[in-house]
Amino acid sequence: MAKQSAGILLYRRKQDRLEVLLVHPGGPFWAKKDLGAWSIPKGEFENEDALSAAKREFAEETGTPMVGEPLPLTQQKQKGGKIIYAWAVEGDLNPKEIRSNTFEMEWPPKSGKKGRFPEIDKAEWFPTKVALKKINQGQAAFIHELMDRLDIR
Repeated sequence: MAKQSAGILLYRRKQDRLEVLLVHPGGPFWAKKDLGAWSIPKGEFENEDALSAAKREFAEETGTPMVGEPLPLTQQKQKGGKIIYAWAVEGDLNPKEIRSNTFEMEWPPKSGKKGRFPEIDKAEWFPTKVALKKINQGQAAFIHELMDRLDIR
């Protein structure tokens, strides 16, 4: 069975534009990557329903529970075969207050040294035009679908 991820595309309307919240993965591998590296807050799941997993992952990665009415978006299959389920939720969040959970990994590789890193090292609100450049291209369809549903160009 293909791996599965679930996440939340948080959005807000600011003046006359739509903005989406994206997160940047933590850890040394992602430290200097920007365009195409950002993501919706999401994570893998196995033995739970996708929406519960999306809510859990959002809380783990942002330190904030998801609040709002979830709008289901069309699932996306990534190049590697992973299926991503996503829901758009209108809301607001201060990116500076985000507190992500952490993970442990060997760094530098083959050094025998372990380090703890945040799962996400930063979050930021982006206008959709910028977000479409920043987001992993396998997730860009979520932003396009949200814009279509809200009739925003």
